[in-house]
Amino acid sequence: MHIKQVADLTGLSAKQIRDYEKHQLLPTVRRTLSGYRTYNEQDVERLKFIHHSREVGFSIAQIKELVHLLDTPSPHQCKDVKQFTRLHLQFLTQEIDRLEKMRQTLQQCYDECAGDENAYCAILEHLKN
Repeated sequence: MHIKQVADLTGLSAKQIRDYEKHQLLPTVRRTLSGYRTYNEQDVERLKFIHHSREVGFSIAQIKELVHLLDTPSPHQCKDVKQFTRLHLQFLTQEIDRLEKMRQTLQQCYDECAGDENAYCAILEHLKN
């Protein structure tokens, strides 16, 4: 399969696919004699795995670890993945808390701002301090 077909099957752009290849998340991609990348079904499955991992917020570095865990089955594989995911969930919870505080602060500034022809703007005053 060529990159356009793979992009259609995975929901990724051709640029994303090339980036994941550059970050070595895919095994070495084969090329035709004319230099076009060719992909097989395993590549498509790997790209879907990467895409789903990105959708839940894993970074490229984290996905490299997940791919390694996927490619090297062991008796404690599931335990390792669960621990890895628990840490990511903790990070996401902290990030959501941080964003919620930002939203509350901005909402308070917005609510205090008259938004009229007055020279005083509560939002600008808050941002200055």
